[in-house]
Amino acid sequence: MAPLTLHTYPGNFRAFKILIAAEYNALEIDVPPFEMLKDNKTPEFLAKSPLGKVPVLDTPAGSIFESNAIARYVARVRRDTELYGATFFDSAQIDSWIDFCTHELELPATMWLYPVIGYMPYNPNATDKSKLDVARALAVLEAHLLTKTFLVGEQMSLADITVASALVYPMKLLMDSKFRKPYPCVCRWFDLCVNQAEFKAVIGDVLLCKKELLPTSAPIGGGNSAGKKAAPKKKAAKKAAAPAKKVEDDAPKVEKKPAEAMMKKLDKASPSPLDGDHFKRTYSNAKDYDAFMKTFWEMYDAEGWSLWKQDYKYNEENKVAFQVCNATGGFIQRSGEIRKWAFGCMWVLGKDAPFTIEGVWMIRGQDTKPLLECNPDAEYYNFTKLDHTKEEDRALVKAFWCSDEEVNGAYVNDYKCFK
Repeated sequence: MAPLTLHTYPGNFRAFKILIAAEYNALEIDVPPFEMLKDNKTPEFLAKSPLGKVPVLDTPAGSIFESNAIARYVARVRRDTELYGATFFDSAQIDSWIDFCTHELELPATMWLYPVIGYMPYNPNATDKSKLDVARALAVLEAHLLTKTFLVGEQMSLADITVASALVYPMKLLMDSKFRKPYPCVCRWFDLCVNQAEFKAVIGDVLLCKKELLPTSAPIGGGNSAGKKAAPKKKAAKKAAAPAKKVEDDAPKVEKKPAEAMMKKLDKASPSPLDGDHFKRTYSNAKDYDAFMKTFWEMYDAEGWSLWKQDYKYNEENKVAFQVCNATGGFIQRSGEIRKWAFGCMWVLGKDAPFTIEGVWMIRGQDTKPLLECNPDAEYYNFTKLDHTKEEDRALVKAFWCSDEEVNGAYVNDYKCFK
């Protein structure tokens, strides 16, 4: 078959089902670098996807947009694998689960996920509603999978691929063991799916969520959580002090955050004139990076902060672009506990595998212990301290914080900023 090209940004879960189906059908699909808000705005791309949405698949006969349509096309390319079912009835059942996934699972799951990863503002009411809707969808799946290994028939189909792909990020980032507990059949089925070689080739290893990631932005929308002040309580008449109640051993305990406590203690003991939030605003609003870097070096407090070059220890294993880009996104998300006290830019570099992950971070204090404390992934990286008095180190900081298409001559495949 003639080559196929998929246009999408790295880590797009809607592209997972397409690429996994291609693995099952032994199809070669090229996934070139793609930058949203730039590549999807060109007249050439809009001719393929009228709304500028991704993914888009280029085929010898023309282009296809909408992820489900693309996934169906890829699944139908080969009849012998029966990825789209052995009969017309099987195909209709597969379509039923694809539609179910789109409307009943994917929609509420993204409404839960997007505030966590910064794609939309956090509204606690909307998040609570989304969790309920996701739970209802999982209950439907649980009942169906009680006596079945796969969603349709006796083998993996596009139904399994589509639903499992929609659950990858929620299972990794949102659904802790307590949330998953009512759905053992779903968890068994999901584990079976993501451990297939065809899934791993696209999404890598999937580690189930241990602790739900929470939004870092201030909430919007109803209730006191939206910032409304509660009405003042009337003063009650004085009563004799009641004896203190004994706290039960099984009472809920507030989980300690060692890295955050470490940083607060440092702020109290050794205040720094460099305000991290002010620096991040200056960086985000910079129109001229040369002027920004000059301002930065003037405000930099070498006693209160330190600069670090970050390098992944196992770059030779970085052979699948989606997996590598997911790794950087996960690293950024898991560092949220010290957001107030750190700033970093991470890059996936190289046009072809193996890709390298590199970055430059600024961290409050003189070591990387806070990052290692809050982010278990940090141990897979080497951190080399930079000297702000050396021109070559200053140039390195500028390259990693202010570059666009290349970083020190290396092609940029993906970029993440922690701020």
